[in-house]
Amino acid sequence: MSEQKMSISERIIVPLDVASQEAAIALIDQLPQVTFWKVGLELFVSSGAPILTRLKQRQKRIFLDLKFHDIPNTVAGACAAAASYGVDLITIHAATGSAGLQLAQTALRASAEHAGVPVPKLIAVTLLTSISARTLAFELKVPLELPEYTLEMALLAQASGLAGAVCSPQEVQQLRQTCGDEFVLVTPGVRPTWAEAGDQKRIMTPRQALEAGSTYVVIGRPITAAEQPGRAFERICQEIEDA
Repeated sequence: MSEQKMSISERIIVPLDVASQEAAIALIDQLPQVTFWKVGLELFVSSGAPILTRLKQRQKRIFLDLKFHDIPNTVAGACAAAASYGVDLITIHAATGSAGLQLAQTALRASAEHAGVPVPKLIAVTLLTSISARTLAFELKVPLELPEYTLEMALLAQASGLAGAVCSPQEVQQLRQTCGDEFVLVTPGVRPTWAEAGDQKRIMTPRQALEAGSTYVVIGRPITAAEQPGRAFERICQEIEDA
């Protein structure tokens, strides 16, 4: 699907941050208007591949957000296995390094072609949105400023042949300008003005993130924890449209 032709609702990815397949299906049933779902570590570890099959049966798009980070051969094998599921987006940490990123991209493409499914877009996590500039400097001992570090990780991903990157909305404008229009930018840490920030440190509203250059925005608890999730989703879409 061309990102340029997507509607606002198609650019919102909703995470299935629940502990079981039953809970995931219940949430999906509450939000039939959501077309793009994120399956992360908690749900995938508890439920495995069957949740991906259930989503595919409902013609949903899938962001498999497992954030692979290991030695090159291991991440390549993991990406090859993930690609065979027919998902749309897969994440890997940019800090894996160029050798691992390149090998993972090659393995992913070969696996998808062998399975007869569209090649998923492999996107690199630049830096977790829960990490602040202080944490980066004082705990992780990274000497670069946070915006410079995320840019370097995105450029590493692009040079390694990846389709895009995950970044906070605070960095998305710089990455869009530097990496170009075709580079997919997925931004978690997005919260409407009426929602709590939670454990995200570098946040922005959905409208601001899309205007800054996000391809997709990931919005979780403001929708999934709402008393009426469907109404919350529609409210966010409408606020973006009105802007």
